[in-house]
Amino acid sequence: MRNYIAFTKKELLESIRTYRLLIMLLVFLIFGIMSPLAAKMMPEILSASMPEGMTISLAEPTAIDSWTQFFKNISQMGLIVTIIIFSGVLGTELSKGTLINLLTKGLSRNTVILSKFTGMAIIWTISYAAAFIVTLGYTVYLFPNDEVSNLLFSVFCLWLFGMFLLAVLLSASTLIKNNYGALLISGAVIVVLKLCNIVPNLQNYNPLLLATDNVSLLTKTVEVSSLSDAAAISIICSAMLIIASILIFRKRQL
Repeated sequence: MRNYIAFTKKELLESIRTYRLLIMLLVFLIFGIMSPLAAKMMPEILSASMPEGMTISLAEPTAIDSWTQFFKNISQMGLIVTIIIFSGVLGTELSKGTLINLLTKGLSRNTVILSKFTGMAIIWTISYAAAFIVTLGYTVYLFPNDEVSNLLFSVFCLWLFGMFLLAVLLSASTLIKNNYGALLISGAVIVVLKLCNIVPNLQNYNPLLLATDNVSLLTKTVEVSSLSDAAAISIICSAMLIIASILIFRKRQL
């Protein structure tokens, strides 16, 4: 446990020194600010872009529009940035030899994997929480009379999907030394999940629902219970991927 805590601290300090945490925070804070502002200003932007003499009737923006922008930004660009930032979480240290030195001095390979995942999870959580808090503040300020349903659960679902993707990325990094290979595997997993949605019987168990049905939760188009299976599958798959990462990394030649 002592080695786990020490190595996790080392991961977090390295993220600060390499500006990984700073980049994540800045990107997610920008998304947090942009989401409610884009929703508020969208009617004016569209009206200004219309040809002269043409008018368009748009409904007044609401808090739902703000959160729609939030989930769209985070589930698309936010997750892409996160995967790119952490794509070299294992391969970079192995190529430099710094991790090899620690392992030869007695550091457990199990500790390396668990600390790597913990470090990524902490940075993802901090960045995501910062974006959520900023969006919440601006949304309440700009749309004070609007209420949304199931907000916290909807936010939790996207966070959980992000954790699942981090587990996918980590397991891919233990399989392939090349950082681009880990990115390709992570992208392939998302493609497979999208293909699974074609099969009706698999839709309710697909982790991808956690990143696509967020706004439907807010509008009560779907019930909270309809995502419980997908959430459970995501948790189970994440745990299995971390265990697989440990087993693969134990046997990997450095």
